Amino acid sequence: MTATSFTPIASLLGGALIGLSAVLLMWATGRIAGVSGIASRLFPPYEDREFAGRLAFVAGLIAAPVLVRIVTGSLPVQTIAAGIPVLVVAGLLTGFGAVWGSGCTSGHGVCGLSRLSVRSLVATGTFMATGVMTVFVMRHWS
Repeated sequence: MTATSFTPIASLLGGALIGLSAVLLMWATGRIAGVSGIASRLFPPYEDREFAGRLAFVAGLIAAPVLVRIVTGSLPVQTIAAGIPVLVVAGLLTGFGAVWGSGCTSGHGVCGLSRLSVRSLVATGTFMATGVMTVFVMRHWS
């Protein structure tokens, strides 16, 4: 069985920063911080005055680990036990789920739940149930 690190302080800080970022984006632009929607609108046919803001948002996601490296001198240890075929299938399923569910975990789980959206409650419940089932299957049947 794989042990998972218990990091309550880092997790609390990370969650607070995600929430703050979502609030600031809503306050500054009136837009919801749904990462899949923001990223997908960087590609054609979307060309509008909000392109630079979307690009800055995604650039910030990419820049965050670089900033951690600069500040701390190292990156957190990451291990992925799955091979490339599993990662490709997982990525395709995640993308399909985000399109089919009209949003991702950030849009539904962070922003939608805070707005008391029933659709986001159902979507987040589905994300969580699928995650729990996947971990159970991978840890007990593989």
